[in-house]
Amino acid sequence: MANLFKRFTSANVGPSFTQVGGYSVPAANVSTVIGLSIANTSNVGINIDAVLSNASSVVYIIKNAPISVGGTLVAFGGDQKVVMGVGDRIEVKSDTTTSADAILSLLESTQ
Repeated sequence: MANLFKRFTSANVGPSFTQVGGYSVPAANVSTVIGLSIANTSNVGINIDAVLSNASSVVYIIKNAPISVGGTLVAFGGDQKVVMGVGDRIEVKSDTTTSADAILSLLESTQ
């Protein structure tokens, strides 16, 4: 079993869900999310949604969470982790056009 730390980013997130870094868990792998940070890059306060999604479901991680000007929301980090299975992905959106950057850090393990 190989383990690789990986990082994915998405800049200028807006009002449509964006798959962070285009990452989804590949076949024969599991991934453990060890960090998800979303920064407000605009000059106004924003509200963020983040979901764990796959072909059959969408589950909210955070919904309508405020981020002040110059602030960052850390949805995962420290003791919080999420295990993702094949095809799972993290998606984020903001209530304001091109107003957020997202960084997803994970440990990907082959089975």
